[in-house]
Amino acid sequence: MAVCLLVTLPLEFVFRARVYRRARRAVAAVTLAAAPFVLWDLVATSAGHWHWNPRYVTGVMLGPLPLEEVLFFVVVPLCGLLTYEAVRALLPSPGPDGGARRQRDERPGAR
Repeated sequence: MAVCLLVTLPLEFVFRARVYRRARRAVAAVTLAAAPFVLWDLVATSAGHWHWNPRYVTGVMLGPLPLEEVLFFVVVPLCGLLTYEAVRALLPSPGPDGGARRQRDERPGAR
């Protein structure tokens, strides 16, 4: 998970993904993605359908779930959001007719 964050973190700055600058939107998006999976894990764990081998987790628990499991459902959607926003920042936005719209030159004084 750390590698995923390290690989996608530069997208925020190099390609101006602006995910971290819009923290409320990022939290909302990650919460919408993470909530069903955390709920699924809680139900499956309490029903005894699966468990985590203590050998492969830190032992830090958030309720019945290991910290790593909850972080996975936060980190992966966040990395996906960073990637999506970086690609969106790189590609020209579609015009009203569906074709690519020419991007405006954002340099000071440019027309």
